[in-house]
Amino acid sequence: MGRTSDLLNFHWIGDRPTRDTTLHKRIIPVSTQPSQTLETFDNPNPERDYEIHFNCPEFTCVCPKTGQPDFATIDIRYVPGDTCIELKSLKLYLWSFRDEGHFHEAVTNRILDDLMAACQPRKMTVVGDFYVRGGIHTVVTVSGGSSR
Repeated sequence: MGRTSDLLNFHWIGDRPTRDTTLHKRIIPVSTQPSQTLETFDNPNPERDYEIHFNCPEFTCVCPKTGQPDFATIDIRYVPGDTCIELKSLKLYLWSFRDEGHFHEAVTNRILDDLMAACQPRKMTVVGDFYVRGGIHTVVTVSGGSSR
């Protein structure tokens, strides 16, 4: 691909050339704004119990007492029922807490409640592992659901 004439058949998508001229027609703009909406999709294997694990190391919210930022890793494990959580919507959902004041216990429970309502899993556990604040490391673990 060293010759200029070789580049005539390429179309740039992001920072990489591609020969597929239809790719640019299939790119759909997606939101990069925080959202409280959680989207789901049909579980491809609803007859089987299997665990889905999300590790979200960039969670942030604000301390409701001081207004200082709180940082955490949110760990989500669940056995899906009929639907699964869509990842982009999960990212935007977690991002929506960035400027909101929440106690660690409250926000971890709210995340569990919202996820349970969205996808109705057989079981789910959410762990909020908050970074050290004032010399105290906080880990909040909440669970819900029941296996069939």
